[in-house]
Amino acid sequence: MVAAKRRLCGMARIGSKSRSQTLPRLAKSDTTVLSEVGREISHGRTTVVFTRDFDTGRDALWAMLTNPKRLRLWAPFTADRDLSQVGRATLTMLGDGGTPDAELASVVLVADPPTLLEYSWAGDMLAWRISTLGSRSRLTLHQTLSDEKMASAIAAGWHLCLDVAGAVLAGSNAAPIRGMDAMNHGWFELNERYAAALGVAPTQLG
Repeated sequence: MVAAKRRLCGMARIGSKSRSQTLPRLAKSDTTVLSEVGREISHGRTTVVFTRDFDTGRDALWAMLTNPKRLRLWAPFTADRDLSQVGRATLTMLGDGGTPDAELASVVLVADPPTLLEYSWAGDMLAWRISTLGSRSRLTLHQTLSDEKMASAIAAGWHLCLDVAGAVLAGSNAAPIRGMDAMNHGWFELNERYAAALGVAPTQLG
């Protein structure tokens, strides 16, 4: 596992002294419709496949994934450059309030606008695929994990972050959900429900 300060989308990797069981649950998510999710295993590594549809064209969705200013609006990190070109990049993790938290070296392996983006994120690999559904777009993420126990946490986190991305694309000024703030947006319930959907044990924090 990467250092405890590393923040995933919508949640935090908490250090051993945290007391996650005492955190408030201000938002219930037991009636929230889950995104389509699946799990693949290849060469001993687990890949979470997460799918979400958006009421926008592919170009706008591509910009949300690659433009540093757009990333900052919804993702747990921003980048030191536009990710539309292959090569080295630095991803800056953003803490609560959007303050810089940590820098992670990354490599963009594939950038094929506006359909496919692949890059490294710490020990994980992310592959974003965008397809057209009439006037809408489908975003499918394949995230290959360095720690298979993070599967449900990854799904719950991206669920919250992509909720924000969808709102931003629709013209809202919705605030990003990062770090411990996710616990106020139903992260615990989402973690449990995505674990059931994936057929895995819920990720344990702390």
